[in-house]
Amino acid sequence: MKKILLLSDTHGYIDNQILKFVKQADEVWHAGDIGNLKVTDAIKKLKPLRAVFGNIDDNDARSEFTLDAKFTIEDVAVWITHIGGYPYKYKPRVLAELNKNPPKLFITGHSHILKVQYDKKLNLLHLNPGAAGKHGFHKIRTMLRFELQNAEIKNLEIIELAKRS
Repeated sequence: MKKILLLSDTHGYIDNQILKFVKQADEVWHAGDIGNLKVTDAIKKLKPLRAVFGNIDDNDARSEFTLDAKFTIEDVAVWITHIGGYPYKYKPRVLAELNKNPPKLFITGHSHILKVQYDKKLNLLHLNPGAAGKHGFHKIRTMLRFELQNAEIKNLEIIELAKRS
């Protein structure tokens, strides 16, 4: 079993509230718009990290992280990308690949809108953790956490951090 903390759109912001949840996870996944590598460096000091770069990320982030992260963990195929759309409104860049070989778990960021949606057609779960940072239009900073075990996604929780100030 793996306990996963999923966050996105930190835009260079990390605090003790986020790090408290990092410490409780087995792995942390960041779905892009890191904003500053101090965010990912702080996470990596505590837990293993898988991350992708987002549209606001600079060359440093783009040289350390990839546009897409595809992997299998606990028999769950995962695809993380920053801008990918969501069920029935996927971005053209990902749609053809999703139709050919859909993962069990498709994760995006970018919108700052927390979303958990099942795609019945492709038989996949789409997650967007919203935005954990303070930059953007969102009112509440959010993340997701869940467990992966024996090809199952279990105990999904929404974490509301605080109002964006």
